[in-house]
Amino acid sequence: MISAAVTADGRGSSIPEPEYLELLTAVTAWVEGPGEEWAGIIESSGSVPDALWKELRGAGFLSLAAPAELGGRGLSFVQWMGLMEVFSRSHASVRMIVHVVNGTWRAMNPYADADQRRKFVLPSVAGDLIVAFTLTEPGNGTGADITASVQRTGDTYYLTGRKHLITFGVRCDYWLLFARLAGSTGSRGTVALLVDRHAPGVEVEDTSETMGVRGTDHASLTFTRTPVPVANRLGAEGDGLAVALGGFLTPSRISVAMSCVGLAQRAQQLAVRYALDRTTFGKPLAARQAVAFALAENAADIEAARALALHAAQAWQDGTANAGSLSSMAKLTAVDMLTRVTDKALQVHGGVGYWKSMPMERVYRDARAQRFEEGTNEIQKTVIARGILGRAQAPSADAGLVPESAAPAVRP
Repeated sequence: MISAAVTADGRGSSIPEPEYLELLTAVTAWVEGPGEEWAGIIESSGSVPDALWKELRGAGFLSLAAPAELGGRGLSFVQWMGLMEVFSRSHASVRMIVHVVNGTWRAMNPYADADQRRKFVLPSVAGDLIVAFTLTEPGNGTGADITASVQRTGDTYYLTGRKHLITFGVRCDYWLLFARLAGSTGSRGTVALLVDRHAPGVEVEDTSETMGVRGTDHASLTFTRTPVPVANRLGAEGDGLAVALGGFLTPSRISVAMSCVGLAQRAQQLAVRYALDRTTFGKPLAARQAVAFALAENAADIEAARALALHAAQAWQDGTANAGSLSSMAKLTAVDMLTRVTDKALQVHGGVGYWKSMPMERVYRDARAQRFEEGTNEIQKTVIARGILGRAQAPSADAGLVPESAAPAVRP
């Protein structure tokens, strides 16, 4: 039996270095082998086959980050970021699956009671239950101004409202959905609910036709007095935004930052290979100073962003006060880096890089999605600025830790 005292976020977990290096080798081999084959299938079909989910689950890739007490592999967060870096060199939908499934449990577990842990958290960690994080709404931001509302009658909430840009919102088994008590304002009236994908009174619109990250399904949802058992509420009434943002957003932003690093590495890898293979006027492109300098700038850019992402990961793992600010710094820096690197990598390819027959074309499209996942650059700057100004105004206070509920999270 899993007790309520189990480690909530897994920060105390780790595996021995030899075991980790063996796992890193296995993940790298999968990404460079079967992962590349799956990338072609996803791009040609426009969807992620059920067989890929089954393969990822069977390989244990969907339960890497959770502690062993929850059925996970028990990696430390820094170790997990090392694997996210590698997964992110694969197709963006592969990265999205392992990122989301290995992270959603962090939002649920600290607030789950024993029954909810058995029903939702453990199956989610095992990859047997897909839980879609359902916060974003079409008519407002994604923080304390959410408008989807519930009215309680006895042991049932009745949910009314809209959500959109919900990753895995079509495929999922449950929506981890955030709403407010009817008539309430601010964060104190918010609730976190696990809503059955097949509950009555729900209209699901598939909105998966995106520029990049092909294959990952997204949904627009409309709820009309959809019944949700009160037993499916995580935490107490008023804990909704704490569930959504408190223990989830900071590590997720760091994970997106490391995803940018991995995808940039893939772009650089493709550019270097092309520069060495392509000959013009009797010389390989790599012999041209302009091309060599672009590759050198990319390499420095990638290493700098990687170092900051790992620094933020270590800070969150250690529970330091400025982890929230550092997560936004890492995400902001890595996103801007990815934009520069993929632009130069495409330029090295010349016109041929613009054709869908080239892997670089997909990498370039996929990179754009990172600019709004877990908050736009403008949101990250807001979080960072609050930390800076807070420390200046109250130098003795823990101003480096910006309350994560102070800034919204935008999920694709």
